[in-house]
Amino acid sequence: MTISRRHLLLATAAISALAVVPARAAEPILTDDGLYKQPWFLESFLELADDLDEAQKTGKRFVVMWELKGCPYCKETHFVNFAREDISSYIKGNFVVLQLNIIGSRKVKDFDGQELSEKELAAKYGIRFTPTFQFFDENALALKDREPQKREVARAPGYLRPDDFLAMFRFVREKAYRDKSFRDYVKSQRS
Repeated sequence: MTISRRHLLLATAAISALAVVPARAAEPILTDDGLYKQPWFLESFLELADDLDEAQKTGKRFVVMWELKGCPYCKETHFVNFAREDISSYIKGNFVVLQLNIIGSRKVKDFDGQELSEKELAAKYGIRFTPTFQFFDENALALKDREPQKREVARAPGYLRPDDFLAMFRFVREKAYRDKSFRDYVKSQRS
């Protein structure tokens, strides 16, 4: 069998195209409450201080992802952002993600010991958009006596494009929030 020049070029182009397609992460699961969930999200007893302590013991940061059934940007976060292997790998390796429903009824024990429904907890923290990511300080005991909004080191309200989404997680992991705003951090990464 002879290989023509045309076939060789087509084969080379096909192999090259495969090489630049980013790897895809596992598909999200549609749960009974209508939210998409990543298979690596935290299965929790919904006690935030315990979840944060467990994350810290494994060398990871704790983040809460607020979602809502039917939210198109929540779905996009799962099917676009988390689908990128570089993003999902970075988050899985450095964070523990707890998913909560902004209008949910499950009982959650807050850092201060108060037990509230997901909906009440969202109101307590002023969560108004989905998806919203809340990144917390590393010390659960220190959070107990702080006002709710003072417990966060960063917040991402609403959808972020994949590169900015990954930058937000790097911003928190690198503790860049101590020195600069997220906007300044992103600018410094692009220059």
